[in-house]
Amino acid sequence: MSLEFRSECDDIEEAKSPSNTSVAAVAVKNADASVYKIIHGYLKQKNNSIIRVAANVARKAASNKLSRKTSDVFDTLLQKQQSKLGNKAGPLLSGICYCITSCSMILLNKVVLSSYNFDAGISLMLYQNLISVVILLILELFHVISTEELTWKLIKVWIPVNLIFIGMLLTGMYSLKYINVAMVTILKNMTNIITAIGEIYIFRKGQNKKVWAALFLMIVSAVCGGITDLSFHLVGYTWQILNCFLTAGYSLTLRRLMDTAKQSTKSGSLNEVSMVLLNNALSIPFALILVVIFDEWEYVYQAEVIREPMFWVVATASGLLGLAISFSSVWFLHDTGPTTYSLVGSLNKIPISIAGILLFNVPVSVENFCSIVFGLFAGIFFAKAKMS
Repeated sequence: MSLEFRSECDDIEEAKSPSNTSVAAVAVKNADASVYKIIHGYLKQKNNSIIRVAANVARKAASNKLSRKTSDVFDTLLQKQQSKLGNKAGPLLSGICYCITSCSMILLNKVVLSSYNFDAGISLMLYQNLISVVILLILELFHVISTEELTWKLIKVWIPVNLIFIGMLLTGMYSLKYINVAMVTILKNMTNIITAIGEIYIFRKGQNKKVWAALFLMIVSAVCGGITDLSFHLVGYTWQILNCFLTAGYSLTLRRLMDTAKQSTKSGSLNEVSMVLLNNALSIPFALILVVIFDEWEYVYQAEVIREPMFWVVATASGLLGLAISFSSVWFLHDTGPTTYSLVGSLNKIPISIAGILLFNVPVSVENFCSIVFGLFAGIFFAKAKMS
């Protein structure tokens, strides 16, 4: 008699044995109730040909039940681990994207305006905004994003915001043409001071002592940086001071008119993407008027630099990055919060300043470098003071 046949006969005798019937029941008690009933019915009929199969099924059912429970435990642990990794990876990825896009945008604009010596800032802004509008419309066409319908009521409310937005972009470009990136970054801290003062008079919102201390440190760093700047340019500093006022004005005006703008839409809300589309779309006709008034179209037509393919690559990339900043900032803000967003924005000025000095071979004295470092840490202190 073969071992296999003997094993099968033993299974039959075991199943037929009254004492082992309880054992079989114990083996399957954790299995499904329907499986147990079928096996028990066959045991009662003492069907030898089926008892063997039933006994094996019982054992396998119990084993499978245990395997399923073990598998469920491992699946739960794996899902929890993946969830933890996802929660950590989301803010990290969005933060990296935000930092890279904001750094690259400033550096590429500096390349276009200084390295290529392109003197048509309005035309550059027009081209960048046109790229943003086209991409947004394509994304909306394929239902990737959704924006509010542009109505005359909404446009009339938004025009003051848009005019300040245009001035903010243009003054930022002109200042970047004459001033090195590190000093532009430090001087931008002055925007926080103007905004804080504006909040007191417009929104009756006071600031704590830590915030005012941080703002004072920013003033000291900006003044010291300007005095020790070896590449000081009065025109560039004038443009940057105007940019600080316009940037603060944009923030305050946007906050004041936001409720009115929302009421002017059909849905009663206005998301970030809609605001980006509004600003870029409305700026195009105003930019065209400015190009004609300042005869930039004639300069652009005659400029040799526009015949260089690499110039268009850099200009297009800067336009794409301008749009990418809008999306990455919303993404990062959604994954973290205003506190982390503000702090990372302040920390992000450090690599921008270092990259600006190294890439463009900016002459920096020890005093000027210390002023820049002092200003960067003043910005970080300001962000932490706003959290308290």
